[in-house]
Amino acid sequence: MFKHILVPTDGSSLSHEAVVRAVDFAREIGAKITFFYAQPEFPVAFYGEGAFIDTTTPEKFAEMTEQQAQSILSPCLALAQQVGVACDAATSVSDAPYEAIIETATQRGCDLIFMASHGRRGLGGLLLGSETQKVLTHTKIPVLVYR
Repeated sequence: MFKHILVPTDGSSLSHEAVVRAVDFAREIGAKITFFYAQPEFPVAFYGEGAFIDTTTPEKFAEMTEQQAQSILSPCLALAQQVGVACDAATSVSDAPYEAIIETATQRGCDLIFMASHGRRGLGGLLLGSETQKVLTHTKIPVLVYR
């Protein structure tokens, strides 16, 4: 059935629950997992006639987000390795996480995306958007949604 699962995570508690379930699922079916985290791009903010001055350089921001990615992905890898699930991790910089998720799944040859959804509906879902909904709308790879 499924041989290689992409599991995007953002470090939230719901996302962690999805990671735990994805590891159990992969162990049961003998699949490999690639854990994924989309790092945010360096923010550029403009106010009025001038630019907002941020003392964080793009290089420092990149270093901080890389550290954040590793702190989110390392426990995922440890959990999978603890139960004998073959795994690796990937991260990329993108302000459109759904695009990065789909691109990574495609590049890595994943045949399933296993991700969490907060289940926002109505106006909240419309205003906040949903990365899961965007992935479902734009990918041809099967998606298993954990709620």
